[in-house]
Amino acid sequence: GLKADGSIVAWGSNGDGQTNVPAPNSGFIAVAAGAAHSLGLKADGSIVGWGWNFHGQTNVPAPNTGFVAVAGGGAHSLGLKGNGSIVAWGCGNPENYGQCNVPFPNTGFVAVAAGLYHSLGLRADGSIVAWGRNDYGQTNVPSGTFTAIAAGGQHSLALKGGNPIVGWGNNSNGQTNVPAGTFTAVAAGWYHTLAIRIDGTLVGWGLNVDGQINVPSGTFTAVAAGNYYGLAIRSDGTLVGWGLNNNGQINVPAGTFVAVAAGGGHSLAIRTDGTLTGWGYNASGQTNVPAGTFTAVAAGSYHSLAIRSDGTLAGWGSNNFGQINVPPGTFVDIAAGDSHSLAI
Repeated sequence: GLKADGSIVAWGSNGDGQTNVPAPNSGFIAVAAGAAHSLGLKADGSIVGWGWNFHGQTNVPAPNTGFVAVAGGGAHSLGLKGNGSIVAWGCGNPENYGQCNVPFPNTGFVAVAAGLYHSLGLRADGSIVAWGRNDYGQTNVPSGTFTAIAAGGQHSLALKGGNPIVGWGNNSNGQTNVPAGTFTAVAAGWYHTLAIRIDGTLVGWGLNVDGQINVPSGTFTAVAAGNYYGLAIRSDGTLVGWGLNNNGQINVPAGTFVAVAAGGGHSLAIRTDGTLTGWGYNASGQTNVPAGTFTAVAAGSYHSLAIRSDGTLAGWGSNNFGQINVPPGTFVDIAAGDSHSLAI
C-alpha cells in the first residue's frame, strides 16, 4: 500500500523478498506488483524494484529517469516514460514470449499493463497495442477507442468511452464475457465476476458451478464476491447472499449495513452503527471480529482486515504469511488477497 507520506507498506507472502521494501522507503508516488516481485515509482521519476529477480525483472535499465507509470507482470516489468515511450525489462528464458519487445513506433503511450506473459499499452488516441504471448488471444485487441487498460494472467480488459468494459483472451471460465452496459461497482471472485449496473441492478459472469452468478433481483448499493459465492447490500441496507453455502457464508444476519466483504468461505459486514459482524468458516478465527466502529472491511481466504474510525488498521484470522501484521499509521482503503494484504 502507498501512504500519503510517500512510503510503501507491504505484507503477506514473502518467499522472494517481495514485501521487503528497500531503503530509503520514501518519495514514492505509485506501486505495482508482479507475480513475486514489486515495483515502486518515485517522485523523481525513477523506479525501484525488489523481490524475485531470476529474469532480471527488478533490474531497471538505465537511464532510470523520467518514468510516470509502472506495471508488473509474471516475470517482466514495464515503465512508461514522460515522453510517451515504454521501457520493458525481465523476460529471460524460458519465459520469454516477446512481452518485452515493445512494437514500433514506441511513442504516444499514456498507460501500461502487464499480464503473465503479455503486455498492453494505451495510446493517447485511444488505441491499444498488445504484444507477447498470445496462446489465448490475449493480444488480439478489439477495435475501438479506449480510456483504460488492465491485464490478467492470460486475458485483457479495457474500458471504452461511456464506461462499457471489453474483455478478450483466456475465457475458460467466462472471465471475458463482460455484459453490455455501464457499471458503478465490480467485484471479482475465484472464477467469477459481479457488478452493479448504473441502474442498481446486479449482473454476474464467469464460472457458475455453485450458482455464484445467479444474482438476485432488485437494486443494490454494494457487492462482494467470495470464492464461489456472492453478497450484496440492497438499497434498503439489508444483505443478501447466493452461491456456495458449505460454511454458512451466505446465511446473512438481519439488520442494515453499509459495507460488505466476502472471503474464501467467510463473510464480513459493517452495520449502519459502524460495528462489524462476521459469519461463515471460522477455523482461523477470521469471523471473530474486534470491538469498535469501522469504515471499511476486506476479507482474504482465511484472514480479515478493517479500518477503524480513527483510520488505523485491524487484522485477525490466519497469519501464516504475516498477512494480519498490520502496519502503524492511518489509512483510507484496504484490500485482502489469498494470503497478503494491501492498504492505502
